[in-house]
Amino acid sequence: MIKALQKKFVVTAMAAVTVLMLLMLGAVNAANLIITGNEIERRLELISGEETEPGMKPDMDPGKGHEPGAPPPGLDMRAPKNDYDTVMSSNFFVLRFDENGSIVYVDVSRTSAVGEEDAKAYAQEVYQTGKETGKSGRFRYLVRSSPAGQGKTVIFLDISEEKVSGLRVLLLSGAAGCVCWALMFAFVALLSRRAILPVAESMERQKQFVTNAGHEIKTPLAIIQSNTEAMELYNGENKWSRNIKEQTMRLDGLMKNLLALARMDEGGVQGNIEEFSAGSLLVEIVDGFMEPFKLRGISVQTDIKEDVYICADREQVGQLFAILLDNALKYTDDYGWVRCAVCRSGERIVVRVENTCEALPEVPPEKLFDRFYRADGARTQKDQGGYGIGLSMARFIAEASKGTIRAEYREGNVVSFEMEFAGEM
Repeated sequence: MIKALQKKFVVTAMAAVTVLMLLMLGAVNAANLIITGNEIERRLELISGEETEPGMKPDMDPGKGHEPGAPPPGLDMRAPKNDYDTVMSSNFFVLRFDENGSIVYVDVSRTSAVGEEDAKAYAQEVYQTGKETGKSGRFRYLVRSSPAGQGKTVIFLDISEEKVSGLRVLLLSGAAGCVCWALMFAFVALLSRRAILPVAESMERQKQFVTNAGHEIKTPLAIIQSNTEAMELYNGENKWSRNIKEQTMRLDGLMKNLLALARMDEGGVQGNIEEFSAGSLLVEIVDGFMEPFKLRGISVQTDIKEDVYICADREQVGQLFAILLDNALKYTDDYGWVRCAVCRSGERIVVRVENTCEALPEVPPEKLFDRFYRADGARTQKDQGGYGIGLSMARFIAEASKGTIRAEYREGNVVSFEMEFAGEM
């Protein structure tokens, strides 16, 4: 039990850490992409301002802002690049089109990666699209009207360094995130046992209490039962003695089920794993319930393939089937029906037990497996009897057999229980 709680704690904690780290790394990389994109747009605008107007603009003056006595531009490591340095450090090429769409000017002096012919091919492709901005290969382009509205100017800016920089940030942040995740996992794993220890101790004390109380109650129950029988020998059987015996037997059954649940919680019920026919076992269990079903006018429908084998403990699986059929007997409406089926679904074996009822429970199907839950809402026995822990035991048995069980409501006031088990060894 402690290991199971420890595993759940680690999984939950690491799931939260993983989500947080993914959000953080995603935010860092998204911010880097946005900043890089804005910088690229700014550089394109600076270049387009210089290339579409003759002469250097005032804010592109390389000596602007240089005061006497100050270190020369570029030597002051604290000062950011001015617009002139930004343009001069960029790799780009420029082409101009006339009003007829013919290239009249090509400038590839600011890049060594593209020749004039390649530059013309890039420009023709962009010009035909009619877009003002976009990407073409390793370049980001911007289309502006030429001076006096005569033709258009296309500027191509090489953004390969920005792509490499973005990828570098992604890889480095991912690597740092993986290292931090691994360290956090080790830290959580080391502290998990200490974190869940109070909860585990409390659960262990509760289970120990149930076990001890069960053994202590068995003795007075046996005394009450024997004294009641002795009293009947002298005074004869009456309604009060019958009631005492019925309630004593009921309490004895309840204690046995509670002790069985406690053993399952502690992992004490391992079982003898073997290969057997799930269909044959279900047929055997169904036959044992046929008479009670007939007495209430309940029809039993079967679709059972007896040549379907599962790997589990035969006795425990038989108890599981008996619990579900007993549950169907208690809650199926008179003259209703019960349907049992066994089939293969891929590598898994599916067993289904369905029954009609007067009205569907007003709780989600998963709630049916809660301990001491009863469909009648009140803690009355009515005609069904039962302790309210049968389906809880069914889930424990299914999980102990490496299987699963789930409930589902269907049209026509039908409750369906479906189990899946591993196939042959």
